[in-house]
Amino acid sequence: MTFTLVAFHAHPDDEAILTGGTLARAAAAGHRVVLVTATDGALGLTSSRYAAADGLATVRAAELRESARLLGVARVEQWEYADSGLGPKLFPDPPGQVRFVRASVEEAAERLADLLAEESADLLIGYDVNGGYGHPDHVQVHRVGALAARLAGTPRLVEAAVNPRVARLMKPRQVRLAPVAPVTVTVDVRDHVDAKVAAMRAHRSQLTSDSWLPRNLEVTTRLPGPVLRRLLGQERFADPSGSSEPLCP
Repeated sequence: MTFTLVAFHAHPDDEAILTGGTLARAAAAGHRVVLVTATDGALGLTSSRYAAADGLATVRAAELRESARLLGVARVEQWEYADSGLGPKLFPDPPGQVRFVRASVEEAAERLADLLAEESADLLIGYDVNGGYGHPDHVQVHRVGALAARLAGTPRLVEAAVNPRVARLMKPRQVRLAPVAPVTVTVDVRDHVDAKVAAMRAHRSQLTSDSWLPRNLEVTTRLPGPVLRRLLGQERFADPSGSSEPLCP
């Protein structure tokens, strides 16, 4: 029996890093996988050569489509909200755009709920109350996703889990993380690590910067295969209902 999975993410590359193995596994099993990305990712760290071309947002939109293709995603929707950034101060809205953190939660949730209903989605993947590590766009994904699932009557919502130690290292200094629901579902994605890594590397702008130090994404995806399978071979989720039912039968 097949099902439809909708993954709701904040920026291009989040889909690969946080849920790439699960999306690839579901698609390989014949399930319909839909990806919704809220922002243009224009404030992502990168080298000046990427930022100076057609604009980073254009580059990252193309990277998102390639990542989705590699993961077997059937439909990609990238919303027009501007990346809110991770700095201590929120940037002004760009001309003609609203930063996602300033978007109306109700309007965005209704938009997502319409898609969930259109797709007859069985499962929505969102983020926990901290958005993993406190990024304002990730926290907004949590708010919007939770409300959208209720509005659409989607049978199941799960939240992508970030290792607490990693979350503490990545969080902005001014952010205090709230307690989150425990992990209840672990997806074995060892057979799909190659697809996950290829999707991560499709986000080429995020592999480089003007610093002499290599980016974490670049270092991670260059590790030997056996190490990658050990490091990336499981993806973890919290089900707010407490269910431990598998995501990918």
